[in-house]
Amino acid sequence: MSEPLLIAKHNKQELFLLPQMANRHGLVAGATGTGKTVTLQTLAESFSSIGVPVFLSDVKGDLSGLSKAGGNNQKVAERVAQLELKNFVHRAYPVTFWDVFGTKGHPLRATISDMGPVLIGRMLNLNEVQLGVLALVFKVADDSGLLLLDLKDLRALLQSVGDNAADFTTEYGNISTASIGAIQRGLLQIEMQGGESFFGEPMLNIADLMQTDANGHGMINILAADKLMSSPKVYSTMLLWLLSELFENLPEAGDLAKPRLVFFFDEAHLLFNDAPEALLDKIEQVVRLIRSKGVGVYFVTQNPADVPDKVLGQLGNRVQHALRAFSPRDQKAVKAAAETMRDNPDLDEKVAITTLGVGEALISCLDEKGRPNIVERALIVPPQAQIGPINEAERKTVIQNSLLVGHYEKVVDRESAYEKIKKRASNEPAEGTTVPAAAPAQEGKSSSDGFGGIWGSIFGGGTSKSREGVGEAFAKSAARAIGSRIGRQIVRGVLGSIFGGKR
Repeated sequence: MSEPLLIAKHNKQELFLLPQMANRHGLVAGATGTGKTVTLQTLAESFSSIGVPVFLSDVKGDLSGLSKAGGNNQKVAERVAQLELKNFVHRAYPVTFWDVFGTKGHPLRATISDMGPVLIGRMLNLNEVQLGVLALVFKVADDSGLLLLDLKDLRALLQSVGDNAADFTTEYGNISTASIGAIQRGLLQIEMQGGESFFGEPMLNIADLMQTDANGHGMINILAADKLMSSPKVYSTMLLWLLSELFENLPEAGDLAKPRLVFFFDEAHLLFNDAPEALLDKIEQVVRLIRSKGVGVYFVTQNPADVPDKVLGQLGNRVQHALRAFSPRDQKAVKAAAETMRDNPDLDEKVAITTLGVGEALISCLDEKGRPNIVERALIVPPQAQIGPINEAERKTVIQNSLLVGHYEKVVDRESAYEKIKKRASNEPAEGTTVPAAAPAQEGKSSSDGFGGIWGSIFGGGTSKSREGVGEAFAKSAARAIGSRIGRQIVRGVLGSIFGGKR
């Protein structure tokens, strides 16, 4: 059993986060400038120190200092003395840098097929009709044996389907050319924002996020998100895809002594903004069920009201920094935050929330039986690594010393939809005739492969493997094939039927 993690202290009272309860998820909330980022860094260090890998996004560019030992920080020295931390030492932690754009870390990519139409539709802000058309295009790709790996694959297939819409009407239903155009325009905007960097191969292997160093310390995976935040939908969709990948790929683990991975979702309000109710329901299910996979999810946001109640109710470990009560909405949020923590008869939580200092918080973590402890007002333990960013030379050194260096940097562009459609177009027999884009249904094909199965595998992970060629599929071991099939069925049941009822 791992030792409890000291995260805060009040006078002589120490407040701990129990590792065996860390996968019951958590919330770090507070107004800008109240110390959320430093708290996130302290939590990441604590998990890493007991061998738990961490994934977090660096929204402001401040967290790269985790890779360098702290020191020469007067405020840290004062906090150490104030809390009488006798065994406090400055030290660095193992860090892997990731960057969708490939400049501040290893490139982080997904394939179009693996992300799936619903997440891409959210990224493009599509309406229900346009999302239905996008799902049909993915189905055409399935039936035609076309790999959708990057943006040019999807754009080429959209154009082909749009140009030959009449050929698909009988088997797939009407395909609106207006919707095709709207999707193409959305893809163009994503491409102009640098989104083509995110789609392609090699795709991220989730196992690469779950490493430890030679000393048994958990790897802290830091995603550079300062540039990515200029496209909030892309940012939130990418993190949601990562969560779905973890859910699909990790086996059931039950109650563990410590999590397999802790996932920090910074700027969490972006995930829920304008999200349809059906998607919120599924996010709530993912948060609830991923606990059994040994993953702890911690939402970091300015206001607890940013997180829907159905998700907020799943977050057992709470660190509440100061909130401002300048408006009626703020006052309502203060009251709600105070009432959702276990009451301390010696503390007026509503007053305390508005008077907390920087680096001070109301804390309520779960006890060994999974019950919320009485909320306490305390000072957060300072990080041992450097607070603030490292310089570019130091970042490059960390990247070059990574075990992953050179793997994700080598872009793979194998033959996929774009190349096949281009080749088909060059071999057309005559002007005005078309080559059928969709292969006929195969005898013995299960009903889940037909139109009714579009929504069954829509979340992305469930269909990506089915798009592999026959040779690739048989190269898989039987055990993995069986396990993957069962995993996909679970994902279809929990994640994949987001809009199934509406169809």
